[in-house]
Amino acid sequence: MSKKIKLIWDFRGPVAAKTAAHHEIHLKEYIQLEKFAMNITGFDVIHEMHAIAFMVVEEANMIAVRDVLKPHRGEIYPENN
Repeated sequence: MSKKIKLIWDFRGPVAAKTAAHHEIHLKEYIQLEKFAMNITGFDVIHEMHAIAFMVVEEANMIAVRDVLKPHRGEIYPENN
């Protein structure tokens, strides 16, 4: 089983939560467009001035997705999720 990578986009400021929620819509559109089998996306509010949007990709697809969508950072997605 290949590793899963969580690609993360950070948004800061008073509208960070709204921006992250909107960005997730575009991530879902990209997944449909590229016909990826994995469909894990989301957004989290860290605090009132910081929110993130994320998508999880297979390790084999990570570099191609990273080069196109330019996430701010990434981390290994836990296997138990």
